[in-house]
Amino acid sequence: MKIRLLLIIFILISSVSLSIAQADDDYRAPRTEWGQPDLQGVWNFNSSTPLQRPEQFGTQEFLTPEEVEQDRIRLAERRRALDAAEAKLVVDPQAPPVGADPGGYNTFWYENASIGENVRTSLIIHPENGRLPARVEGAAEHGANKVGPDVPGERPVLAVLGGISADGPEDRGLSERCLIGFNAGPPFSGGGYNANAQIFQNKDHAVILTEMVHDARIVPLVDRAPLDDDIRLWSGDSRGYWDGETLVVTTKNFTDLTPSFSRFGNSEDKTLTERFTRVNRYTIEYEWTLEDPSTFSDKIVATMPMTKVGGLLYEFGCNEGNYGMLNILRGERMKEKRGD
Repeated sequence: MKIRLLLIIFILISSVSLSIAQADDDYRAPRTEWGQPDLQGVWNFNSSTPLQRPEQFGTQEFLTPEEVEQDRIRLAERRRALDAAEAKLVVDPQAPPVGADPGGYNTFWYENASIGENVRTSLIIHPENGRLPARVEGAAEHGANKVGPDVPGERPVLAVLGGISADGPEDRGLSERCLIGFNAGPPFSGGGYNANAQIFQNKDHAVILTEMVHDARIVPLVDRAPLDDDIRLWSGDSRGYWDGETLVVTTKNFTDLTPSFSRFGNSEDKTLTERFTRVNRYTIEYEWTLEDPSTFSDKIVATMPMTKVGGLLYEFGCNEGNYGMLNILRGERMKEKRGD
């Protein structure tokens, strides 16, 4: 869904930061008819704050006012450069040279709008250096995790993006096969496009519906026996409860066919805890903690705001898997016939 205009509108009416949601001291979230904090609506979790802190910042968690201004200028210059590059393609639409990487999507598809100033140096707030912790010895690293040339590897492909070959659909990345979204988690990681989720509530359940690959997590808010350990799901099994003003969602029983996080390990031993706290009319403070002793030597904690969107989610069409896959495989067969 294209929400750039809506995001610009919210810039005018909200002082929300991309990287840290400031709670109003006297704010109390509206209540549902069951007396629970009302989190319902469509929320955007896009952010221009990097997931990992650039190493030059060390343990500096927040930007100085001067660095905030420099970041604003940098982002504006980047947007102008992207617009200029695409304008050139309109007047000089030459195909890239043979063998060149044409890339993925052009900037029309990406959400580059910013809300407020970027004041954090990273979304990760633990470990202290704001970076992913060291991997456990033996934890896999999946090379095919970007849009671009395939990276040789073996099945099953746990990479979210890219692929290892085009021998069959099993050789493509998980989001290219429309199995999971590349930014929709859980946990939410922002970036790209379609970084939106809709939350529904009733007395005993919350539903978290992501726009990307239209995944709906049904979260019971009552005691219920855990799933058998043999039952594994793409998005895990989520259970929730209220901790004062905060909806806490704990998710286990992930399949081992997805990476634990980013391009590392697998999710078999992963436990994810998410916290949703509405801090003002337009903002949910979203924090997640990922613990996976088989992949990472320490837990990962990240935080980002989710901003209210004045619109609806529409049906997601994953053209890569529905149409693109046929052409990817057909193109590979033609190359084989030509002996390329």
